[in-house]
Amino acid sequence: MSEREAYIDQMKAKLDQWNDEIGVLEAKAKVAGADAKVKYEEYLSTLKEKQADASARLAELRDSSGDAWQEIRHGASQAADALGEALKSAKSKLH
Repeated sequence: MSEREAYIDQMKAKLDQWNDEIGVLEAKAKVAGADAKVKYEEYLSTLKEKQADASARLAELRDSSGDAWQEIRHGASQAADALGEALKSAKSKLH
């Protein structure tokens, strides 16, 4: 397995885990009271934006060829880190 493939697999695994965690928050939002539901929806909106960005960056990585993936890797890492931090923040504030 090449470095590129390993990185893509690692990033996909992170995104899959975070998608599952976002799903848990979505489920909690459905049963939350009115005030809590508003907070959940605010955080979920932000998370979904960051999730879409990270997924798009992963798609760019998959589509990249040769050494171009190294240039895309930095942006993908930043997008994944932003999603991870937003999720961490949301979980700490909503629990």
